Amino acid sequence: MAETAQQYTQRVLGYLEGKDLMGVLSSTPSELETLVRGVPREKLDAAPAPGKWSITMILAHIADTDIVQGYRIRLVLGSNGIPIQGFDQDAWAVVGDYQSHDPAVSLSDFRAIRQRTLRLLNRISADQWNQYGMHSERGKETVRRIAEMMAGHDLNHLKQIRSILGT
Repeated sequence: MAETAQQYTQRVLGYLEGKDLMGVLSSTPSELETLVRGVPREKLDAAPAPGKWSITMILAHIADTDIVQGYRIRLVLGSNGIPIQGFDQDAWAVVGDYQSHDPAVSLSDFRAIRQRTLRLLNRISADQWNQYGMHSERGKETVRRIAEMMAGHDLNHLKQIRSILGT
């Protein structure tokens, strides 16, 4: 049975509980690079089970998702209350052929995208953190909540990668 939007939100935010939001967002690129450094491409490409994503696919997904989340933050900052469209990550994995991506390129892209978003988040006012958009599946999401979802998403995928690697 698939998770509901509310269950997904609770699970992802649960990973962030007790952790520093900006610390997680800042450290994820380096943590990912450390985890996969020296891992053979065959291991990165291997799915842990039928229908599950390989590390290569997870890295491509993380890079694409950061584009989306950074865009959403910019949308909300530019137009408080704006609609935010959800997306089907599995469809994106197929259309984007995530399995064929170079993991090093995905990591490089992710680092660059995240750095731009962090520069923006470090410059916004306290009031801007409370601006919001209306997510098509999850309802009202403030800039803070979008950032929290990004950090929880990071922690979720770091956990998945550690599990695949057995670390």
